Amino acid sequence: MGLFTKRENTLLKDVKHTLAKQQFPGTSTALLALCDVTSVTCKANTLNIELHMSIACNDHVEQLKQLLSDTLSDLCEFSSVNLVITTQIKQINRSDKLTGVKQVVLVASGKGGVGKSTTSVNLALALASAGAKVGLLDADIFGPSIPMMLNGVGRKPQSQDGKLLEPVELGGIFTMSLGFLVEADDAAVWRGPMASRAVAQLMFETNWGQLDYLVVDMPPGTGDIQLTMTQQAPVSGAIIVTTPQNIALADAQKGIAMFNKVNTPVLGVIENMSYHRCQQCGFEEHIFGQDGGNKMADDNKVALLGHIPLQSQIRASADIGQPSVLSEPNSDTSVIYKNIALNVAIALNNTDLSIPSIVLTQQ
Repeated sequence: MGLFTKRENTLLKDVKHTLAKQQFPGTSTALLALCDVTSVTCKANTLNIELHMSIACNDHVEQLKQLLSDTLSDLCEFSSVNLVITTQIKQINRSDKLTGVKQVVLVASGKGGVGKSTTSVNLALALASAGAKVGLLDADIFGPSIPMMLNGVGRKPQSQDGKLLEPVELGGIFTMSLGFLVEADDAAVWRGPMASRAVAQLMFETNWGQLDYLVVDMPPGTGDIQLTMTQQAPVSGAIIVTTPQNIALADAQKGIAMFNKVNTPVLGVIENMSYHRCQQCGFEEHIFGQDGGNKMADDNKVALLGHIPLQSQIRASADIGQPSVLSEPNSDTSVIYKNIALNVAIALNNTDLSIPSIVLTQQ
């Protein structure tokens, strides 16, 4: 028994040494920066390996298996890999507010019309697809679109204790929006302070339960609601959504400047509507300009989290309440959103969020 244990301990040590040189599939991030190898055995031509991950990675299990198979083939003889993964998302929120929420992520833009809400919804769905427990708060009081995008128009939040609202579960994520509380064609004609109070109520008077991530779809601009959120909520980081055109970039830069002033880490930039690919010939046209998001990320020393193409399918899916990640989880578009979600999860997992870490190559 002692010799067997010694052999297993040696194998475990050798596996860790070998994997120390590897990167998580599709990224430039060290694999062992995201996981710990807790157990390794090689029996009956099967490599049994247990990984304790700090990010959810359901969508990358097969890639991990292939990486392990290719990398560890010289350590022992095996014909198959049995991979067991446990996950514990990093607890960033240390405040007494939203005690069950580990990380709060703001999705913002300097101006409207850049696809921020569509990006927020698909990002939240992609994080959930990876295996995380996710909430989505619609903080765009004057244009709440989350109920429509997730086919939840007409749903009404309930309350079990008469104090806190229960979030509406849609598409496997827990959502809250003013759109659930007012008529669909009604308008919130409120001054800034009143709108800010409404957002604070939606956030702090909702029973979110235990969440790994709470994604917040912010209104465009740099006004009262943004200040309220950064000052009152335990924000883990912010994401800037922009298009490549100069007008959008100029406003997005103001968003980054605002978050810097209130000491909110900027996780990175998502460039939406980056290019249009012809369905007939595959030619890519950069309708709104090229490389604007890349330059913004470089200038601000933050990560470029991904490029999202200009596609009618993305718009059409959101319009009918079936966003891309939900309706076509294996499509090229969904893979792009899932890669962005992976980038976001890794950026949040970093101890120093000011350092751009992972940029997946996306075409």
